[in-house]
Amino acid sequence: MPYYIIAIVIIILDQVTKQLVVQNMEIRESIPIIENVLHLTSHRNAGAAFGILQGQLWLFFIATVVVVGVVAYYIQKATKGHPWFGVSLGLVLGGAIGNFIDRMLWGAVVDFIDVYIFNYNYPIFNIADSALVAGVIMLMIHVFKEEKKQGKS
Repeated sequence: MPYYIIAIVIIILDQVTKQLVVQNMEIRESIPIIENVLHLTSHRNAGAAFGILQGQLWLFFIATVVVVGVVAYYIQKATKGHPWFGVSLGLVLGGAIGNFIDRMLWGAVVDFIDVYIFNYNYPIFNIADSALVAGVIMLMIHVFKEEKKQGKS
């Protein structure tokens, strides 16, 4: 159950911040928070990460339903005694649902976190994207640790 709470917190944070952007900023409007480092930039992404698969909304609906089903199954069946695994799944679940809600409401994902790394303008992202990335990294760490344990047995 605590892993679903993580997902719910991510969804709420994600949707509240996106609503603030949609209601208060024009698309492409950018507000510097730290000049040349961090900006709030209103952007819509009709694709996946880095704008790939633009306009394939049906594919994202199917993929999200599958991901949510698989993650919910693993939360129920495989997280007991593995809190790191559970937290990673909660983050993935919250991120997937957060972006799914956008696709249902707007036909695109609302992105707004605009980071500049030296002279590189990293693709604009949101809270759900951050949760997904953190969750996947944690999941990979969990898998590697489990494989290492299996190898030592």
